[in-house]
Amino acid sequence: MTISKPVFDRLGLAMWIGAFLIVLGLVLWSPGTRTVTQAYGYGSEAFLSGRPLYNLQSEMGYLYAPAFAAFYLPVLKLGPYLGGVVWHALGFAALTFAAMRQVRKIGGEELPWLLSFGLFLALPMALGAIRNGQATILLTAACWLLTLSALEGRRAETFFWASVAIIAKPTAIIMLLLVSALRLRLIPVLVLAVLLVLAIPYAFAPAGYLNEQYGDFARMLTSMAVDKSGHFVPTDFTAPFTSAGLPMPEFAATVVRIVVALLTLSTVLWFDRKLQPGIAGLAIFLAAAFYMCVFNPRVEPNTYAMIAVPAGLAIATLWREERGGVLASVLSTVLFLTGLTSVERHMHDFFYPWFRPIAVSFIACSLIWWFWAKGREKIVSVGPVAHG
Repeated sequence: MTISKPVFDRLGLAMWIGAFLIVLGLVLWSPGTRTVTQAYGYGSEAFLSGRPLYNLQSEMGYLYAPAFAAFYLPVLKLGPYLGGVVWHALGFAALTFAAMRQVRKIGGEELPWLLSFGLFLALPMALGAIRNGQATILLTAACWLLTLSALEGRRAETFFWASVAIIAKPTAIIMLLLVSALRLRLIPVLVLAVLLVLAIPYAFAPAGYLNEQYGDFARMLTSMAVDKSGHFVPTDFTAPFTSAGLPMPEFAATVVRIVVALLTLSTVLWFDRKLQPGIAGLAIFLAAAFYMCVFNPRVEPNTYAMIAVPAGLAIATLWREERGGVLASVLSTVLFLTGLTSVERHMHDFFYPWFRPIAVSFIACSLIWWFWAKGREKIVSVGPVAHG
């Protein structure tokens, strides 16, 4: 193997954990610096006092479901120091657990190396969202574990992780729709999870107040998808065109999103049928994360943390299966360096917002093509046996 196995058996995992310990130190040193948890706290405080959660005149602020405000209440009550540590640890632990579970599902040899090298490649792109305490980290873990649980037919786990995913961010509905198409028998479980999340806030606040908040929440989601008058700059697939002075019309962007959604659906259905069960979960979630990052109209640079770890593990799997090679080397370099484009202000200004959607599209499409090739190899290998 080109990348020294003894070195990366532990180095990547050590760097992953070490970087998180540094993040915890920064949280304790200055809990209000470089964090979005203040918006979460604002939502929980407004929820407790019966104030409006949403400002329909702004595309920023509290952008989550009422259930998230209730979910974040215990963290708020713990205070900025202990609460900050607990919140950051919750997302990091869930994402690390999802990666470990995925590696066990892939199986084969050199599993410590697979996990360690994958986390090493993902660290630069994921660290910003981890540092900021963004719910994207918890969303990624919940959607990933939802995918694995659903593919295994585990109803209770599917219900739990679907509920967590919806609470973390409303964009989780994309993953629920995808899982519904993959496992039709789990549709009642997923519907029940949605209903539970919608009902949870009613245990903590008056029904009239919550009915108003749900109405504002629905209007906010609709307006954010089409309102381009604010100062929010999306980093989705339209960003390169906008940066080049050729903004894409909203209708054309919507058509592209629908077409790619259908392609993603057909791709994951094919992966589910043709790939080995262990690797199918990784391929399916990678394709879903790619769509949720690059084709989400509300995506920002740190949203790409969602695809960082699955892409890292997929590249590590490619490297193990192919024993290195040009493709694995190029994808490893691009993923790692893409995460470093925001470490310095001048670099950030140059690459923002056009570079990440291009780089991630190149990485994800290359990996999806490789997974498709693996599925084709399986078809060819079993073909002669099937025909006697």
